Amino acid sequence: MSGEEQKNRQAGHEEGFQEPPTVSRGGLFIVIVIVLVIAVVLAVVGVLRRKHSSSELAEYTDTTSAPPVSVETPKLQQSATEIVLPGNMQAYTLAPIYARTTGYVKSWSHDIGSRVHKGDLLAVIETPELDQQLASAKADLATAISNSGLAKITADRYKDLIGTNAVSQQDTDNAISQLQARNAEVASAEANVRRLEQLVSFERVVAPFDGVVTARNLDIGQLISADGSTPTAGAGTVRTNREIFDISSVDTLRVFVNVPQVYAPDAKKGVTATLTLPQYPGRTFKGTLVRTSDAVDPATRTLLAEVDVDNRSGELLPGSYTQVHLNVSRAAPALIVPVSAAILKEDGLYVATVDSDHRAHIKLVTPGRDFGSTIEILSGLEDGQQIIANPPDSLTEGQQVRVVSPKDDKHDQPTEAKR
Repeated sequence: MSGEEQKNRQAGHEEGFQEPPTVSRGGLFIVIVIVLVIAVVLAVVGVLRRKHSSSELAEYTDTTSAPPVSVETPKLQQSATEIVLPGNMQAYTLAPIYARTTGYVKSWSHDIGSRVHKGDLLAVIETPELDQQLASAKADLATAISNSGLAKITADRYKDLIGTNAVSQQDTDNAISQLQARNAEVASAEANVRRLEQLVSFERVVAPFDGVVTARNLDIGQLISADGSTPTAGAGTVRTNREIFDISSVDTLRVFVNVPQVYAPDAKKGVTATLTLPQYPGRTFKGTLVRTSDAVDPATRTLLAEVDVDNRSGELLPGSYTQVHLNVSRAAPALIVPVSAAILKEDGLYVATVDSDHRAHIKLVTPGRDFGSTIEILSGLEDGQQIIANPPDSLTEGQQVRVVSPKDDKHDQPTEAKR
């Protein structure tokens, strides 16, 4: 070290300056190696963690990709010798009565609930314009008859004079033709009078048969139109096609029921049926099966049958819901499944089952009675088979499904998958 350097160092010590420690190259290399090792370890840990998450996510995806379904086992029910079918009561005859002439309501005689007999007066409609048309038509008829009489006299005279050559053959033919024309005018006038008389007769609205008035849609002073239109202020006329009365014949009621195909042979004319209604608990009403459609509906595989029940007491009301009990000659065991399990297609009713490998199989079945929330399956499904209670619309044959119970937590997912 030169003398000048020694002097500078001495001057620095005197001023309080300290020289930084010298770092060796070996120590620096060790630090770099440690940093690199830590970086590699962190990278490896990150890669392994992501690989584990991907594997867990793939496993979760494979597990949950199948549609979740709940399954249940149908209950076997040994059908008794009696079947119960839902039905709706209808009036034996129902007639909506429309106005056949245009005018104002002068009066009405029966309201809803009134019992009427055939020919009873229900209402009177005033038609002054129609009355004047009838009077004019009768006057035209009288004129036509008078002209026809004069033409007949003229024709008869010409026929007598033609033999004496007092008139020409042409004049005679003209007189005869004139008589025929006058007679045609008389026939036309008579037809017009009869038409107007028929319209005037519609001023009196009468009951077409014995029954009960179930609807009244007119009142005094109301304008009734024969074409079903109703005048409105500022809007011309509006077609409503609304009847003015409804009359129902309720001494005998019709009940239509759909008999499953398997019981169709038992639905014969004359079979006695028992009816029960919710408003009469504990009571039964006797009916008779009077006719069937003699054809099975291909859409529902049922036979339409009509049961008539005596209602002269008036206890039963049209439109009521009833259950019809029919006796059958043979018992058919059936499986009871929920309606939600049924898959309705164009070619029939299907039910989806699940095998031991959790694969779905869609089977065509034959339905029986429909109880609302459940339905009978008469064939196509074996006892003990598990069925899908809530088949999704996208379910296909052989598709893998995931069986769950109603208590399963739908949000039970792996932590990493949620992330």
